[in-house]
Amino acid sequence: MKIATADQVAGMVEDRWFLTIGGFGHCGAPEALISALERRFINHGSPMSLSVIFASGVGDRENKGINRLAHKGLISTVIGGFWSLAPCIGEMVRGNEIEAYNWPQGVISHLYRAIAGGLPGVITTTGLSTFVDPRLGGGRLNNISTRQLVDVMNVNGHDHLLYKAMPIHCALLRGTKSDAAGNISMEKEAGTYDVLAQAQAVRNSGGIVIVQVERVVGDGEIDPQSVIIPGIFVDFVVVSDSAHHWQTYGEFFNSSYCTRQPRTGQFEVAFTSKAKEIITRRALFELLVYAETSERTKPLVVNLGIGVPEGIAQEARRGGWLNDGIVLTVESGAIGGFPAGGSSFGASESPQAVLNQAALFDFYNGGGIDIAFLGFGQMDRQGRVDVCGFAKKLNGVGGFINISQAARCLVFCGTFTVSGLNVVYGDVKGLEIVEEGRIQRFVTAIGHVCYDPGGYARCREPLLITERAVFKIFKCHFEMIEIARGCIFSKDIKPYMGVPVTVSRKLKPMPEIVFGSELMTRLSVLGTS
Repeated sequence: MKIATADQVAGMVEDRWFLTIGGFGHCGAPEALISALERRFINHGSPMSLSVIFASGVGDRENKGINRLAHKGLISTVIGGFWSLAPCIGEMVRGNEIEAYNWPQGVISHLYRAIAGGLPGVITTTGLSTFVDPRLGGGRLNNISTRQLVDVMNVNGHDHLLYKAMPIHCALLRGTKSDAAGNISMEKEAGTYDVLAQAQAVRNSGGIVIVQVERVVGDGEIDPQSVIIPGIFVDFVVVSDSAHHWQTYGEFFNSSYCTRQPRTGQFEVAFTSKAKEIITRRALFELLVYAETSERTKPLVVNLGIGVPEGIAQEARRGGWLNDGIVLTVESGAIGGFPAGGSSFGASESPQAVLNQAALFDFYNGGGIDIAFLGFGQMDRQGRVDVCGFAKKLNGVGGFINISQAARCLVFCGTFTVSGLNVVYGDVKGLEIVEEGRIQRFVTAIGHVCYDPGGYARCREPLLITERAVFKIFKCHFEMIEIARGCIFSKDIKPYMGVPVTVSRKLKPMPEIVFGSELMTRLSVLGTS
């Protein structure tokens, strides 16, 4: 291991190399390394035509993280899981400036391990009957992405997908400390993500592994059991300045993201709209009823997606609802605690444990999630869901395909329409649509099939929660089972659904408790269920 500057290691990256970059969402970005690579390209025009692979692309939705690579000529190909935080690269994809492929986040996490182990790729059922399936597009995101990187193969009489492995020439990673031998600890990080597998994959591909850290310490100062990346996998260590080493894009350092801490004080939830507040509270209501009524002897394992579902954790925290019987998880590897939202998405406050990302996806893929709350972009008349691209944005599927195919129970959460929606709720009139959103979510056909209730998903009849109604989703129609007080089906719902919808004979009003700001109590939840 050698200690170098960020500019020195950026100068070692060669044209047409395949790069992988560490971190998850808003957390753990090796910002000093990425910015040095951008600086070299701007000043010297090299390196050129890089390929990049990431499971969850780190970014701040503006100009940091992998957004720094969005320069014409710098990158030529991207294989990514979650793209939403890198809109600059998304614009390059939409403009056909780079080849781009979207694979499930868990598949890419497992691909690093496959490359490290010299395997041909990842063989899995994850992605079958979705747009990642080569028979439905192969995960291609634009017109110039023509290569077939995913194959269909038969294993024991059943279809599987083979996501092909490739050599990776360089890894840009991040840790907390390095000793003189290059052993890396991550005690101040919000997670360990895929860094070990990424380092092993690059090491066994004959490439170079570069790790950004806060400081270098002497031999023996890092406990062996605290080493996340052994020094034998590390080629260069860069000591970063604090400005490029924020724990998340929202917080310089929050000790609760990497330690177990007691909950103290009152917590307030800041909702950006009344519609999202209603949906979040109705989703929490669903979780609590599910937990109370399901027969089980083990803790209820829950996954919360990005977007509206993020707020469920904070509303649950505000009401003191979570205990050992309900355990929230995040794809980054965090188990337990309270998943963070906003610019710290990917971290969890006071987690019980933090696994590497691939290990958690092993558990997810095998059916370990009892109930998942996921956002959605659009839905079609077959109940299929698109989260990849919506309203001229490239989001990518992230962990959505893994989770929606494997979870035992699914709840999709989102506003009824988007772009300009404004609702209010009053004691007299109930829910009023002050201004309808300009874009409809329920359409005849979607662009990317990310979930298909008639495909390989374990859950075939998911629930859909909006601010004005709750639906059960079937393969060929939607059934409205709850409606908000004040809403009229013929005026507020049916005209905005380009899908077949029926009204349940047991139609109920949405629980009144979800429209107020007072805490939901155990009595009100169980009494309404």
